[in-house]
This record gives sequence, structure tokens and C-alpha cells, in this order.
Amino acid sequence: MYALEFPKDHGAHPNFRIEWWYFTAVLQDTDAITYGAQWTLFRMARRPSGLKDDQLWMGNAALASPSGHYFDERLARGDMGLADVNAEPFEAKIDEWLVAEQQSNDLTIHAQGADFAFDLRFTTNMAPVLHAENGFSVKSGSGTASHYYSQPNYMVTGQLETPNGVVEVSGNGWMDHEWSSRPFEPDQVGWDWISLHMNDGGKLMAFRLRDRIDGDFLAGTWMPKNGEAQSLTANELSLSALATSVIDGREIPTVFQLVVPQHGIDATIEAIYPDSWMATSVPYWEGPVRFDGSHSGVGYLEMTGYE
Repeated sequence: MYALEFPKDHGAHPNFRIEWWYFTAVLQDTDAITYGAQWTLFRMARRPSGLKDDQLWMGNAALASPSGHYFDERLARGDMGLADVNAEPFEAKIDEWLVAEQQSNDLTIHAQGADFAFDLRFTTNMAPVLHAENGFSVKSGSGTASHYYSQPNYMVTGQLETPNGVVEVSGNGWMDHEWSSRPFEPDQVGWDWISLHMNDGGKLMAFRLRDRIDGDFLAGTWMPKNGEAQSLTANELSLSALATSVIDGREIPTVFQLVVPQHGIDATIEAIYPDSWMATSVPYWEGPVRFDGSHSGVGYLEMTGYE
């Protein structure tokens, strides 16, 4: 099995068909108003040659706020020099959008669109978390899988800009990096993915791949504040929709229940801004959430396949 090695594996893996670098932050201003920021870069290989000419890039950025949900998109071909990822020092870019390592593990993140912009600093002194078996994350009963790790322990500070002005913010950040040539089965119609920052310092990632034939496939990782990360299988957690909202004419879950009995977790997760629809080239829902119950805190939710 491939062993992840850092910082090398922070970079691109062009021999795989699809890859993404994903950053989110749940933030508050000085008036305790909540915002969500997302910066994502996708790499897609037209064929797995590893050549730059065969790579397509797509960037998505969004800002969720009380005044509205703002998003934008960037597209580039690999041979144009407009998008790339370097491992050391880490840098991910597409057009003027940029994630850049300033010192070990500390990043600055910039994006802007027609109605928003953000400049954020992500800092941590923690090592990345490898999901499942040393970062090899199975996605179906037949064994489709991806290489997948996260950095769930960022502290974030910076500025957000909306049509209402500029605000100073701080909060919690999360990074995902995942790559594969066959992450999903043809009958898997979409996924529901959550990342949670618990008020007691714990972190949790869980996903549900919805399959129209074989039933849902679930997995996750529990990351206690003090202790080793622990993989969760479908028998050890449940993630179910409790309520939906009609968003842009689509019925989309916006309230979930997450149960992980062995860790005493039974939480209700609710979208803070239900209207967080990303009407991009590949449409999906993405936005900040809050949760309470046995545990409380904030996080991020991503849902695909509801278009």
C-alpha cells in the first residue's frame, strides 16, 4: 500500500484522474456574527499521462454571510500556466486566487469574486490526519477508494469583504486533500460530507455516499482532542437527514442527525445559511453548519448529487 510522505504528497499527483485541495473556515466577527469561507482547487486529468497538457483545473471560492451567499469559479488548462500546485513550499493557485505557505504549516489564502473577497491566515502546529488505513479511504463495498488526509486543526484570522463592507474575523479552519482515479461507483449518485469542530476540542469527519442500488456507504474519522485518530466504519456511525429546504427549486437536506454510539455522539447538525447553493460548472451545496446535542460546535457540510 502506498505510504503518504510529506511534504511531497501535499503536491499534485497528475497520474491520477481527479484530485482536490479544499479549505474551509467557520468564522466570527467582533459582533459574534458567523461567516463561512471556502477555497477549493480541482485537478482533472483528461488521460492519466502526468503531462501538463492533459490537466484541467477548476477553482471554486465562496463566502457565506448574513447578507447572502457569494461564490465564483475559475477554469484553466494545465498548459496555460494559470493553475498549479507545488509541494514545497506549498502553493496552490488558479488565476489570482492563491494559497501560499508562509512558514511551516502556516498558510495565507486569497480569493475574490464580483461581490466578495477574503484574505485569511491559517495556522497550526499539528500534523495532518490520515483517514482510514494510512490515508487509503475506501468508498464502496467493491473497494473503490482514494488517498485522503486532512488538517483539521487550523486557527484562522483575517478579513472578509462583502457588499456591506470589510470585517475582521477569526475562527476554525479545515483542509482536505484527496486524489484517485476511481473514487466512486457508477450507481453512487452523490455524497453528503461533514467536518465538525467540537467545542471540547475534538474533530470529526464523516461522509455518506448515496447509492441507488446497493444502499449508502458511510465512513468517517473521530479525532479526540488528546489521542489518536480513530477510523469509523458504517457499523459505527449513522448520518441521516431530518429536514430539507427548497433551494433554487431543489429539495436539499439542511438538517442531519449524526450518531456515533461508541464515542457517545448524538448530534443534530443544521445549516447556518441554507441558501448556500454553488451554481458552478459542477453544482453542489456547500456551507457552514452548527450542531448541538451530546456535543456542540460548528463545521462545514458539502452535498452533491441534488442538482
